[in-house]
Amino acid sequence: MSFANLKKNSRTAFENLTKELNKTQYESSDDNLWKPQLDKSGNGYAVIRFLPGLDGKNPYAQIWSHAFQGPGGWYIENSLTTLNQKDPVGELNRQLWNSGSDADKEIARKQKRKLSYYANIYVVSDPANPDNEGKVFLYKFGKKIWDKIVESMQPAFADETPINPFDFWEGADFKLKIRKVDGYWNYDKSEFASASAFLDGDDSKLEKVYNQINNLEELVSPNNFKTYEQLQERLNNVLGTKKVTSRRIDQETDEGEMEFVGNTTEFTPPSTSMSFTQLTSTESTQEEEEDDTLSYFARLAEED
Repeated sequence: MSFANLKKNSRTAFENLTKELNKTQYESSDDNLWKPQLDKSGNGYAVIRFLPGLDGKNPYAQIWSHAFQGPGGWYIENSLTTLNQKDPVGELNRQLWNSGSDADKEIARKQKRKLSYYANIYVVSDPANPDNEGKVFLYKFGKKIWDKIVESMQPAFADETPINPFDFWEGADFKLKIRKVDGYWNYDKSEFASASAFLDGDDSKLEKVYNQINNLEELVSPNNFKTYEQLQERLNNVLGTKKVTSRRIDQETDEGEMEFVGNTTEFTPPSTSMSFTQLTSTESTQEEEEDDTLSYFARLAEED
C-alpha cells in the first residue's frame, strides 16, 4: 500500500483494526528496539506515537513466550503457539494441569506462557535519551499498555470518542509515565493525549516516517522460531540434572515485570535469527495477568 492509499483509507483501516482487535484480544535489530529509562528519582517519562502497519497490515505483532528455571538452567524461548502450532511446554503444562495434583498445577503456573506486543513507534520526546527523538523504533510492551490502546479504541463511556492510536491523521501521542511501585515499573498514569494529526499532517514528513516503518510480519515468521524438536530438546535439558551456576534476578521493567540478568554456564539464549534478539524475558505480576492465567489453564483443561 502506498502512502497515498494509507491516507485515503485511514478510516477504513480503523474499522478493520477494531474487528481484528475483537478477534485477537488474547492470542505476539537490537539497536532498533526502544526502551524507556527511569531518572534518578525512579520515574520515567517519554512521549511516543504509535505508527500504522505497512501495506495495510496489522500495526502490532503478538508473541507468546516462556521463561522459567529448571535444574538444568533457564528456559527462555518464544512459543510456537504464536504460530497456532503445538508447543512442548504447552503440552507439558496441559498434562500437569490435568493431573489433579495441586503441586503439578503450581509448576504449570510457573511455566505458563506470557504475551508481549511489538509495534512501530516514533519517539516524540525522550528526556533520558534525547538522541532518540525524531526516530522510528520497534517497541515491546505488555498488557498494561495494550489495555490502554484498547481503551482508546473502545472507550467505556459515551462522552469519549474512539480513536485509532496508530493513525497518522486522527491518532494521538502517547504519554508514557512510569513510576516504581513496590520495586516494579508501573504504567497506570500513562495516557493518550487528545487526537491530533501527527507532524501537523505534513505529507512529506509523514511519508518519510512511513518509509522507515519496520515490517512486523518478520517477527512472527516461522523462520524466526525454533522447531518443535529443538524446543523439546531444550526443555528436556532444562528439566534435567545439568549443573547450572547461580543466576541473579533483578527487578525491572515494564508493567510490573522482572528481568533476568547475569550469566550461567548452561544457559542457552533465545534464537538470534530475528532482526533483534529477545535478550530479556519477563514475568508479569499476578494482578496484571490473573485473567489471562485463568483463561489459559481453563483451555488446557478443556484440551485433555
